[in-house]
Amino acid sequence: MRARSSNTLAVSRTLVAALLCLLGMDVRAQPIDVRVELRGEQVIVDVQAMVAAKPADAWSVLTDYEHMARFVSALKSSAVVSRKGNALEVEQTGEAKVGFMSFSFYSLRAVQLTPEKEIRSQLIRGDFKSYEFSTRIAASGEGTLIVHHGEYVPSRWVPPGVGPSLIKAQTSKQYAELVAEILARRRIGTPQLKGASAGQAS
Repeated sequence: MRARSSNTLAVSRTLVAALLCLLGMDVRAQPIDVRVELRGEQVIVDVQAMVAAKPADAWSVLTDYEHMARFVSALKSSAVVSRKGNALEVEQTGEAKVGFMSFSFYSLRAVQLTPEKEIRSQLIRGDFKSYEFSTRIAASGEGTLIVHHGEYVPSRWVPPGVGPSLIKAQTSKQYAELVAEILARRRIGTPQLKGASAGQAS
């Protein structure tokens, strides 16, 4: 059953991409603004993304930690290891590749959900000295505005010249993938995968 759901979703993404291209509505046309600032060792990331979908559609994707590795290419694994109501512990591993830089990462994070409004996350342990972010979603016009603010200190040195640009490129790619998944589920009407956070006590 899971294999069938995965195949259906993969086909849906392909159909969405083809449909958007035919309509002249490439996913990349969805407004995504990423700003990265380096303050000493600390990296500050701010994102604003508009998506032509309802807040519930965006929420179902942004909190779908059990399946996130399927649609975010930098992730190798993603799982909810603990859940108490709207308080989760999420474990993720992955590998980010931008330009000539490539690094693997691991994190276990405490995630607090305010259903269909805000996600707050803080590092428990992992390949960062510190890590916390908040992501808010809200209806805006005929779509949804996603606003993300993150502050973290990586374990590895970030070159001040090229580092922010590479982080911006990776973040832009990640949000483009999230937006594509939101549009795939909305436009094709694909049922949410079993186990997605929005369908549970989130």
